[in-house]
Amino acid sequence: MRILISNDDSVAAYGLESLVKAFLAKGHEVVVSAPARQQSGMAHALNVGKPLELLQADKLREKYGIEAWAVDGTPTDSVKLYLEAIAEEKPDVVVSGINHGANLATDILYSGTVGAAMEGMLHDISSFAVSMDVDSEISYDEAAEEFAKLLEQVMKGRAAAEEEKPVFWNVNFPRRYALGEDGRPQVVFGRQGKRDYHNAFKKQEREDGRIFYTVAGEIFDTDKSEPTDIYAVEHGFIAVTPLMVDLTDYMMIEKLLNR
Repeated sequence: MRILISNDDSVAAYGLESLVKAFLAKGHEVVVSAPARQQSGMAHALNVGKPLELLQADKLREKYGIEAWAVDGTPTDSVKLYLEAIAEEKPDVVVSGINHGANLATDILYSGTVGAAMEGMLHDISSFAVSMDVDSEISYDEAAEEFAKLLEQVMKGRAAAEEEKPVFWNVNFPRRYALGEDGRPQVVFGRQGKRDYHNAFKKQEREDGRIFYTVAGEIFDTDKSEPTDIYAVEHGFIAVTPLMVDLTDYMMIEKLLNR
């Protein structure tokens, strides 16, 4: 497979490099197009009217002999720019990650990791956002190797079934695995939970009278029932949530039509 890798932690992040190594070890063709700087929380933001500087990611190019770009923009910019202006051949898959920190529940809506994967989906390419808890006992290399196996299984299964519609999955690794009877990590499919934060903003008033607020806060989960991604990772499973980009409320449309 030809795999485009991006993220929101920047092209220098080790989570991204771990995916490069894992995919190359399995004989896949790898291309990188990722933000030049940290871009967490950018969701699906796109720069409009601003020139985007494109730089060669020399470290990855020289170390792994791959095509690698650093884009002075958002995660979405990185994927969109590569697919629409640079790529001579369309990738088979877009993978965004491995993010430093989980992207669960409603945090998905803010995630630059998910935003980069979403851009791949909008180009009709199967796309995966991959994240891991900051306190995970699982290394990036271990998670990347496990995800590479999962990706191959998914894509081979789709090819065998002749499925053409692309998939858009959000994948989260737990802090520690709850191994199955075969001694292997287990994958669980579930829906988004609901998450909020207590004391979400920290106020700082400076001596000159200026006031600043910094996003912080403590996690407050309002729905982490058994079918959710939160429940899955808290119980040691690799959580997979199939996503979609259509935000239409079809039930409401049906109600309005019935009226």
